[in-house]
Amino acid sequence: MDEISRCILEVFDELGRDTLDLHALMEIAGGSDPARRDNIPGAVELLVRSGALDLAGGGDVYRRSEQGRLAVAKPRDVTLYSRPKCRLCDEARAAILPILREFGAALHEVNIDEDKELRELYTNDVPVVFMGSREVARHQVDTVKFRKALEDAKS
Repeated sequence: MDEISRCILEVFDELGRDTLDLHALMEIAGGSDPARRDNIPGAVELLVRSGALDLAGGGDVYRRSEQGRLAVAKPRDVTLYSRPKCRLCDEARAAILPILREFGAALHEVNIDEDKELRELYTNDVPVVFMGSREVARHQVDTVKFRKALEDAKS
């Protein structure tokens, strides 16, 4: 991923926003460099085509997709794809939370039933655990392997 695309996807975290318009992306990701700002609309278009950004409503308002969030996740950012009333999901959460606390890492939990694409991808496979942008567990968490992956991940 090129530096401008990464910057665009990271702006959502920097501002703590779910949606941003093209103007905000140009201002923040483009900065004061006119040439860089001119490249933002094309980069946004490519990110939409790749699935990392979605149009949010009308006009030029964009939402970063889960794929886009994972693309810029830090190595120790842990994501648990789960669903309510899932015994295996509850067991996975309980297994990884103490390890995450030990490493000072945070858990980002995503209910797959709230996202059509994620539901289609993982409906028969939850829980699914990602560390950064890499899948590290599916169905069950091997805590020894999980701890080793967290140790090996560079913050």
